[in-house]
Amino acid sequence: MNYSLMRRGSLRLGMCLCTLFTVTMPASGQGPIVIRAGTLIDGRGGIQRNVTIVVDGSRIQRMGPADRANATYDLSRLTVLPGMIDTHVHLTSHFGKDGRASNAGETPAEQILFASENAYVTLMAGFTTVQSIGAPGDFELRAAFARGTLPGPRLLTSSSAFTVDTGTAEQLREYVRTRVGQAADLIKFFASRSIRDGGGQTLSDDVIRAGCEAAKAAGKRTWVHAHAASAVHAAAAGGCFAVTHGVFVTDAELALMAQRGTYFEPNAGLVIQNYLENKSHYLGIGNYTEEGFHHMELALPRILDVFRRAIKTPGLKVVMGTDATAGAHGQNAREIIYRVQAGGQPPMDAIIGSTSLAAEALGLKDSIGVLAPGMQADLIAVDGDPLRDITALRRVVFVMKGGRVYKNVSLKE
Repeated sequence: MNYSLMRRGSLRLGMCLCTLFTVTMPASGQGPIVIRAGTLIDGRGGIQRNVTIVVDGSRIQRMGPADRANATYDLSRLTVLPGMIDTHVHLTSHFGKDGRASNAGETPAEQILFASENAYVTLMAGFTTVQSIGAPGDFELRAAFARGTLPGPRLLTSSSAFTVDTGTAEQLREYVRTRVGQAADLIKFFASRSIRDGGGQTLSDDVIRAGCEAAKAAGKRTWVHAHAASAVHAAAAGGCFAVTHGVFVTDAELALMAQRGTYFEPNAGLVIQNYLENKSHYLGIGNYTEEGFHHMELALPRILDVFRRAIKTPGLKVVMGTDATAGAHGQNAREIIYRVQAGGQPPMDAIIGSTSLAAEALGLKDSIGVLAPGMQADLIAVDGDPLRDITALRRVVFVMKGGRVYKNVSLKE
């Protein structure tokens, strides 16, 4: 796929997609889809060889030893695993017509098409579910992807984030009520400044607790942006569902999150690297200043250290999230690869963190993240064995979401 050509004209998106893939489903009365997998990683730590997967409609009907029956898709030379999950993306973030992340002068139509392109390359990279944190346009994307008429991952969204540094408990409660009324899937709020501004705590401990209690009472998960150790402590102690970033956490906060069952989503391998690689596209926009980039450079070794300590903290649920913004979409697997290669995480643990554990963190553990009968037929195939070579996760040649095939690249003998 020539991504740069798509960027030259968003209105060409539909034409490009038609030539790049075909969405396939069994015709009425045709019967189930039969997939033959050479190696199967089930998302929970299990490995099977030579497996037949039978898909009926949107779900896996049954699985068992490979037989001689004709397979609709023969993936016997590949590794099959659940569709990957990214718990933190920003689908609407993109480089606009001028190559900048400010997107000045764009029409709503152009913005939604750029976001659709981001979703498309993410799906083609093997991520069948993402959580976007978040923009109002996500609602329309969520509906279109759910209809199956527009190719993109299953989408959950916060629609926006509460970013008032001096916000009161009542302001945050009202924000929660508004997001719930709009049918947001989760609540996102900032408990600290951006890392580009030093990452210090903003909201008080009592306000953080009030926001998380209000969301929980409404049946919504909270995803709390927190860099400062004190902000992370307040989020965990206040019953918040998940913390993202955590650049300045100590072992005490890691242990508290484990004790309280708080999910932790550090971003070690993609988001800051992407900012630095695309500095010219961001520099001069908001807090993307020289000082801001210096703070991000300083954060790189710190967050790697945090990640290494996090995966050694007993009981801490470390999930995969990238915080992907403009320039990073479709490269989501870089986070997983970095966690293994630089962070020392065992490959199977890294895969679980981006499949079954991520599904649990999204409240979808009963439908995605695992290959088993009754689960949604979200599965991908990669060229190679990711348990031996984690970079195989960037060689995705087959993508199925909800029983529909969105990518099927034939391999040469």
